[in-house]
Amino acid sequence: MERRRSFPDVLAGGIFVLIGGAFVAGSLGYELGTPLRMGPGAFPLLAGVAVAGLGLAILVKGLVAGEVIAFGPIPWRAVAVIVAALVFFGFTVRGLGFVPASAVTALLTTLASTRVRPLTAVLVAAGLTVAATLIFVVGLQLRIPLWGPWLGF
Repeated sequence: MERRRSFPDVLAGGIFVLIGGAFVAGSLGYELGTPLRMGPGAFPLLAGVAVAGLGLAILVKGLVAGEVIAFGPIPWRAVAVIVAALVFFGFTVRGLGFVPASAVTALLTTLASTRVRPLTAVLVAAGLTVAATLIFVVGLQLRIPLWGPWLGF
């Protein structure tokens, strides 16, 4: 009987195991606490173990019962636009503020697809900006200025 291996599953599982392992290793530098009084390292430890466990399951599935799938062409345009959007956000969030930096970042990432129409991209960017503002600034109360000094507010 021929064993089929899925290279994409093995690769994805390995990446998940590495990311989960990094979270576990990073969490060990913090106090873990007890199950009733968890410390700052407890959540990253649990999240890292969960991600590594899922990655291990994907990796084993790819080795044992995977489908033989070849990678298609790499969408370099999308990769470049998404990386540029993240770099843009990192460099401008303090100067522009959270709302404009989030809006431009979301707009750039939606334009990474060749099938998205401009009106749809603007609507998605507006929705993501509102959602991110509600989650991070209102809900989690992060102290990020909504409008930055570069805009004169």
